[in-house]
Amino acid sequence: MSKTISIVIPAYNEERFIGELLKKINQVDTMSLGIEKQIIVINDCSSDRTSDIVKEFSEVTLLEHEKNSGKGRAVRTGLDAATGDYIIIQDADLEYDPEDYLPMLKPLLVGDADVVYGSRYMKYPESGLLKNLLTGKHSEQSWVAYLGGQSLSFIARLFVPMFISDTVTAYKLFKAPILKEMTLETTGFETDHEISCKVLAQGFRIKEVPISYYPRTVEEGKKIGLSDWFCAIKTFWKYRNG
Repeated sequence: MSKTISIVIPAYNEERFIGELLKKINQVDTMSLGIEKQIIVINDCSSDRTSDIVKEFSEVTLLEHEKNSGKGRAVRTGLDAATGDYIIIQDADLEYDPEDYLPMLKPLLVGDADVVYGSRYMKYPESGLLKNLLTGKHSEQSWVAYLGGQSLSFIARLFVPMFISDTVTAYKLFKAPILKEMTLETTGFETDHEISCKVLAQGFRIKEVPISYYPRTVEEGKKIGLSDWFCAIKTFWKYRNG
């Protein structure tokens, strides 16, 4: 009997990217691993055509927020609707390649992990930390974004029991019961960090897998900023014990 991966996609004003993203997700051959797809888009009260574009994909479940409530709240709405054996959180832009679902799923299928994080900065998984730090920045990624993300990895290590090379990755894949049974409190980008803290506090195994990354600019719709960096630190501190 095949299993299912629920793909939870929070979306806010993503008309430029959401259609192409959904096409790419449909093209991923998860059935080669015996896994079907459940695609859930949560439209977080967009003011553009995001919702209309999603409606063109009959296989996609569209959930609507009546007011803009933040990424974390949208994720929580999606988790309530997810029925799969596995759950992955997918940003609505095209910074990440859905083809990476396949290498991320494999550690779960063979029992090597409970949670898999797609790392943008682990270009040489067999090499040490220093080499990956020196080579981790992507050519089109700003130094501010790169150093912000890398610094959070080291700051997070002060509060959680393992070093995660890419704490802010938008690709986090879980055995579904881990998320379905987790009580989440945050509503913004910091939900990623709340989840990481609670996963580690409960003793679940996280494995990082290298993934592709195609960074976009603020002009192209990048929404995360400096305030989110400070919020991340506060979140790691608050949920350091789960």
